[in-house]
Amino acid sequence: MDFKQVFEHVPEALVLISPDMKILGASNVYLETTMRSREDLLGKHFLLEAFPEPTVSYEDNPVRISIEKAIQTKKKEWLDVLRYDIARPDGTGYDVRFWEASHTPVMDAQGEVLYVIQETKDVTERENAKRALQESEHKFRFMADSMPQLIDANNVDGESNYFSKQWENYTGIPVQQLMQGRWKEAIHPDDLIAAETLWQQALHNGEACQLEIRIRDKDGDYRWFLNRYLPMQDEAGKIIMWIGSCNDIHDMKNMVEELLASNEQMSELSDQVQLAYRKAENERLTIERLFMQAPAFFCILKGPQHRYELINEKYQALFPHLDLIGRTVAEALPEVAEQGFVDLLDKVYNTGESFLAEDITVKIANAEGILEDKHVTFIYQAHYDEQDQIVGILVFGYDVSDKFALKQKLEQLSSAE
Repeated sequence: MDFKQVFEHVPEALVLISPDMKILGASNVYLETTMRSREDLLGKHFLLEAFPEPTVSYEDNPVRISIEKAIQTKKKEWLDVLRYDIARPDGTGYDVRFWEASHTPVMDAQGEVLYVIQETKDVTERENAKRALQESEHKFRFMADSMPQLIDANNVDGESNYFSKQWENYTGIPVQQLMQGRWKEAIHPDDLIAAETLWQQALHNGEACQLEIRIRDKDGDYRWFLNRYLPMQDEAGKIIMWIGSCNDIHDMKNMVEELLASNEQMSELSDQVQLAYRKAENERLTIERLFMQAPAFFCILKGPQHRYELINEKYQALFPHLDLIGRTVAEALPEVAEQGFVDLLDKVYNTGESFLAEDITVKIANAEGILEDKHVTFIYQAHYDEQDQIVGILVFGYDVSDKFALKQKLEQLSSAE
């Protein structure tokens, strides 16, 4: 049996290293993963010549430390996820990479280490996705903590997993203790039973609910809030979490009760209601500005004709030569309609079922009418009015053309080798 041929064709990324760090062999998968040929690697020092790490000294290199520990202990060593950039074969710089690896010593009959086998996995895509998710969660928390409302989130079973900083600032109860159920202490005893009953009904029925309740502040005073819970669903319509918000309506509620109690104050009702409206409108504009400045494209399409009502800068950047507001998608972007996207919008509008597209290619006409490929990830989601009637569609997504182009380049480099 030709063990060399077997080693080179194993379906894992393996490299065979001598105790003095010289490369003795490598599997085909390893060569493909590292963008190298055998001629580039065989006989070279693993860390100093084949894969030098410019940001870490040789003595502090965690790969060297792990290999030498495997040699000393004569036991398999695992290396936690680490960033280890790989120099490009064309000398144009380094690719940022994240790896998982293990080092297994191979010993002779006397127990002396002959070789070390490194098995490595390129987990760059997973780690980048993890970091993107963490960044997205950080942005959500920042936005939620910045809002004047008290925001909380619950899993599908109704268990709390997030309270905004405003909850702690208002009630004086630390977030961790709120998560453990102490939020109940802040609810007025006369409102708590009704609130919990309504919440359990919403969980059972899978429907939104709202209720006026009194919440105690850190000074011991109660104020009226409008408490509302909305279910968040995936593309299949399955509830994946619940979002709760508490809006302070104390001043408005007292105002309305006082005005209704005295006909002499009816003339003041219009001014007070207008003031409350401006306050609500300012909050709406704050949220709108967050979307307008978001690092993703966003628009609102109104009515069954899908007429542009609101777009942010990232969305306009996809069509810099067009005026979109007031026009339908079919009128403004006939090439998009021809690719079936208007039909998808119709389906979302008629059924209320969201549509998610990941890393797809869309042909978009430039100012000269020439079709160009754009690679995007986006979601179409139904937009409802206060009567829960569909009145439009929200579009939210990212332009991933740069990521797609980089992926193609890497594939071309690999195929060229």
